[in-house]
Amino acid sequence: MPHWLQLMMDSLPTLLWAGVKFTIPLTLLSFFFGLILGLATAVARLFSPMPLRLLARFYVWVIRGTPLLVQLFVIFYGLPSVGILLDAFSAALIGFTLNVGAYTSEIIRAAISSVPKGQWEAAFSTGMSWRQAMQRTILPQASRVAVPPLSNTFISLVKDTSLAAAITVPELFQSAQRIVATTYEPLILYIEAALIYLALSSVLSNLQSRLEVRFARYGGMMETSR
Repeated sequence: MPHWLQLMMDSLPTLLWAGVKFTIPLTLLSFFFGLILGLATAVARLFSPMPLRLLARFYVWVIRGTPLLVQLFVIFYGLPSVGILLDAFSAALIGFTLNVGAYTSEIIRAAISSVPKGQWEAAFSTGMSWRQAMQRTILPQASRVAVPPLSNTFISLVKDTSLAAAITVPELFQSAQRIVATTYEPLILYIEAALIYLALSSVLSNLQSRLEVRFARYGGMMETSR
């Protein structure tokens, strides 16, 4: 067996375990909390009083205008200087959540804005409150528009979690770095890590395509029923 293949086989369990233990949980938790934050921010920008709108705009402006790596460094290495100590995973989770929240808020805001005003009027005419109209009428329609870009954000997040290695989170990429430090085979190990990320992204892209088809059918059924 070639040396490079043996090395990849030997290191594969370690890399996969790092992915299962850190990369996947970090991705799922960050996207979940980021989606909630993004929805709240989008609603604030569309429907809240001006002070909250300005605060939401400022948050989105800061996060979208600065590199994710810098944000992680500020949280993990910068906050201790003001007495806020966080472990590496928590710092990464906060950083990714804030980043995802800013980007998803723009996606959700655009999706909500794409729903015709007549849908609001129709919901209110049946006696729905604002909250009921949002939950039962607006968000279901907006989700059809938001699913593709949100899926792309999720797939990008899987790859972006490799930046957590810079703040010592022992996820997939840092595990590869540690193996490189002992084997001195950076090309082989980094290619292997890239292939794992590629496999994850490919699976998620396939799931995204199926989800889009399902939402398209759902949308077609809604249009037919009107």
